[in-house]
Amino acid sequence: MSDKKIQRKLSIFQKMFLTMMLVSVIPLSTIWVVSTNTSTYQINRHIDSQLSGVVTYLASYVDSWVDMNKRMLLQNAASNDIQSMDSTIQSQALALITRFYKWNYLAFTVDTKGNNIGRSDGKPLKFYGDRSYVKQIFSGEQFGKQVLIGKTSGKPAFVLSTAIQDNRQKIKGVLAIAMSITDLSERITNTRIGRSGKAFLMDNDGKIIAHQSPEYTESRKDFSSHATFKASMQGQHSVEYVDEEGKKVIAYLKTTSDGWIMVAQLDHDEAYLAIQQSNNDAMILLSITIVLVTIVAFLLARRLSNPIRNLTRVANDISMGSLTEEIREVGRTDELGALAQSIDRLGTSVKLAIKKLSEQNTGMANKTDKS
Repeated sequence: MSDKKIQRKLSIFQKMFLTMMLVSVIPLSTIWVVSTNTSTYQINRHIDSQLSGVVTYLASYVDSWVDMNKRMLLQNAASNDIQSMDSTIQSQALALITRFYKWNYLAFTVDTKGNNIGRSDGKPLKFYGDRSYVKQIFSGEQFGKQVLIGKTSGKPAFVLSTAIQDNRQKIKGVLAIAMSITDLSERITNTRIGRSGKAFLMDNDGKIIAHQSPEYTESRKDFSSHATFKASMQGQHSVEYVDEEGKKVIAYLKTTSDGWIMVAQLDHDEAYLAIQQSNNDAMILLSITIVLVTIVAFLLARRLSNPIRNLTRVANDISMGSLTEEIREVGRTDELGALAQSIDRLGTSVKLAIKKLSEQNTGMANKTDKS
């Protein structure tokens, strides 16, 4: 096959291919883009609803838990037994607190000098004047609070305190309770968000209160440089970051009434898995479409180019005076068949014209001979 024929065949194939691509691939691509944008919008709304719902629920749970203990503390601080500032009477009342509120493992009182007056556990009295939750009360706060590692349990504990006041609102001392936060921590860490999602709680200094990693919880790991803590300090309610394992994460944040930071997060890949799967399916569909378009365009180009080349050759032969070529395409019922029939009639007309011209020439020659 000559270079011109190859080029001509390629040209037909290219035109067929481009036409079919425009007809099939562009609509598919448009549908894909519109579908992806719609899915992304819906998934973003779902993620917002899911994570913000979880973080709001857990933050509310923490607030309710702390508020319950605050009300209990205020009620006991106003009781006659605690107001007595008598070590024996107070110790009996303090023992009842730990008896009926099982998560409280220690209740105790402190006088204005920081000395321990009464204890629920019967252990030797200690000096508490250097504790931050005691200093907070003497500095005018209604409640003092501190999350620390319990010396007895070795696990995170929450100490909550309030003032013991006389009728003139003068501070007589401090009532404090030390609570295990195991139940609170389990409520947070047992919350499931998809397969990879989790929730954790930080205090207002960025130290872990509850986390799915026991090591983080027991050591009260410092998250003050963590992306979620920084985002919270900047007033953000959500943030995307890369975690310690190199995974992209979507996190939602909410600050509790006491300034603690609740975080609910989910791996980005899981959150957008549906879109990724949809994109993969669309890519497979487009690939199959392109392959089919290529095959069909090639077959059609071949089906069209061979008859066209043959008809072009026949027309060229007719123009050169060769009228013996058989036109195979006259039996076709499509446009090429109509073109073939037209060329066939043209050949027949040329033959008749040549025959008539030949007869005329012969007649003229005979007349000349007679003359």
